Amino acid sequence: MYKRKKTKRIYVGNVPIGDGAPIAVQSMTNTDTKDISATLSQIEELKQAGCEIVRVAIPDEEAASAFKEIKKRSPVPLIADIHFDHRLALKAIDSGADGIRINPGNMKKRGLKEVIKAAQDARIPIRIGVNAGSLEKDLLEKYGHPVPEALVESAIRSIRFFEDMGFEYMKISIKSSNVLDTIKAYELLSEKTDYPLHLGVTEAGTLISGVVKSAIAIGYLLMKGIGDTIRVSLTRPPVEEVKAAYEILRALNIRHRGPEIISCPTCGRCQIDLFSIVDEVEKEISRIDIPIKVAIMGCVVNGPGEAKEADIGIAGGKGKGVLFKKGKVVKKIPEELLAKTLIEEVKRWKI
Repeated sequence: MYKRKKTKRIYVGNVPIGDGAPIAVQSMTNTDTKDISATLSQIEELKQAGCEIVRVAIPDEEAASAFKEIKKRSPVPLIADIHFDHRLALKAIDSGADGIRINPGNMKKRGLKEVIKAAQDARIPIRIGVNAGSLEKDLLEKYGHPVPEALVESAIRSIRFFEDMGFEYMKISIKSSNVLDTIKAYELLSEKTDYPLHLGVTEAGTLISGVVKSAIAIGYLLMKGIGDTIRVSLTRPPVEEVKAAYEILRALNIRHRGPEIISCPTCGRCQIDLFSIVDEVEKEISRIDIPIKVAIMGCVVNGPGEAKEADIGIAGGKGKGVLFKKGKVVKKIPEELLAKTLIEEVKRWKI
């Protein structure tokens, strides 16, 4: 049975993380941060998809200046993503960032101390983001490769550094592009700390490979009670990351948001263009946030029975189909109206 490990509670803006709070879904913009309009448009799209926290890259001074205006107008809490230059983190904090993400492995200790002090004064959290690709040189020399033990040692080293400065308002991520290494690293880290953990597989890849890697790693860890917030990293538009994250949470019966589409893979009995119908329905109902199970089946004979646990659905045959609810046929529909009818019924659905 799913049972979360108890961790410390922090807040990113008004979003609680850790200590039993709902698993928070995050993503990151991929626009040029200097393009304020495009970045805000993407943030709004992410919000509509259910994203609760958005991370924004701050690679230079111009981006840092734009971040101030973006933060003023953002509908969700924003985390400033900083590498190398601690001054950019200081500027983002001054601009009202709800949190800072840094990789201590690529920031000098003196600058890091300034960032910690500024975050402490602003009462905002810092995410310590340890990545296999940017591990400290001495740890690479010690272990030879960015193995899980090396990642964990890096994270613990940073945690102790922060704690020595009196800072404990943090969450930790410890990512690799290797699924098994990621799993082992988080398992080891979870045994050593009770700070909230941000789960993800870094550089996971394209839609299919990235979703598979993320589902295995994030799903496995969540089932073990490890993890307080997640980001699915994909080489795709960020909104796809949010959709994938909620599907992982739904599959584990942890959080439910929006329609769940149940559809058959098709076979020789299918006499309708099921692929097109599924695509049309999914596109039209994607912004609905009620947790409804929607079935789209290719066989009138077996469809309603096979999808009897669905709330509502259609099953198509040659020239006609049926609308069914909870496995019972409600009415017959001409084939050309199957998608339209289902979309209308879903939009009228009340939980």
